[in-house]
Amino acid sequence: MSTDPSAGRWLVTGAAGMLGQDVLAVLERAGIEAAGLRRADLDITDPEAVRAAVEGAAVVVNCAAWTDVDGAETAEDAATAVNGDGVRVLAAACAGAGARLIHVSTDYVLPGDATEPYAEDAATGPVNAYGRSKLAGERAVAELLPQDGYVVRTAWLYGEHGANFVATMLKLAAQRDTLDVVDDQHGQPTWSLALARHLVALGLAALAGTAPAGVYHGTASGRTTWRGLAQETYRLSGLDPERIRPTTSEAFVRPAARPAFSVLAHGRWAAAGLAPLADWREQLAEAVATPGFTALAERARDGRAG
Repeated sequence: MSTDPSAGRWLVTGAAGMLGQDVLAVLERAGIEAAGLRRADLDITDPEAVRAAVEGAAVVVNCAAWTDVDGAETAEDAATAVNGDGVRVLAAACAGAGARLIHVSTDYVLPGDATEPYAEDAATGPVNAYGRSKLAGERAVAELLPQDGYVVRTAWLYGEHGANFVATMLKLAAQRDTLDVVDDQHGQPTWSLALARHLVALGLAALAGTAPAGVYHGTASGRTTWRGLAQETYRLSGLDPERIRPTTSEAFVRPAARPAFSVLAHGRWAAAGLAPLADWREQLAEAVATPGFTALAERARDGRAG
């Protein structure tokens, strides 16, 4: 990974979140000058504040988002204010400052009814308010930054620095003998640190002029179900995978509809001279060997909650 000082300063919004923390860690290890702004530091819907924050930045990585999928069903305007209007403000500021914008989006902009992986140019069609709010952000980037805007869709994200499915499964293992986990939704579990590495690599390629603007799919290779992810998490953590029992989405009715098929294709990475993210099993094996997940697994094996 290049650390050419000419790459300039990077700005990471949503820096307190799971992905934002990992992006900053990757940038630090690469020796790239970066500033991280948390929600308390920067309201991305405030044009004046955003213009001041973006000034002088070469690359902006937007990890700021409304992430409460179910909550968006009754607060769509509030979700869109952040995920749509806020992204438009960021894109406008980047256009004015000549900065590249890497905006993190989601598989939820797609209808989730396919049987083959969605290509980057597949027709969108969100099935819930959260997806509609994120699609508004994607459209803002495409409109305002046709040459310098990068939308990276991710899905089923987990990591050390926030609440996520993998951590929840390990915590519950210390409390319950068996767990019923949905086995009829298909996706690509993606480690936030692996995605962070790719976001930084994409930003460097953008600065080098080798990465075309547009949509990229930042998900792990391969596919599984939520049950498959839980079972592999248990296996890698020294727990019995058969403790995870299959169930259907109908058993866990939630306010927001979930796409049944969230498997994305990764063809556009080649255009940037980059390989797609590794297989989800490879990512998970590396992730559960990190201290945070190792501690959770140890407590699960000992039967200790907390």
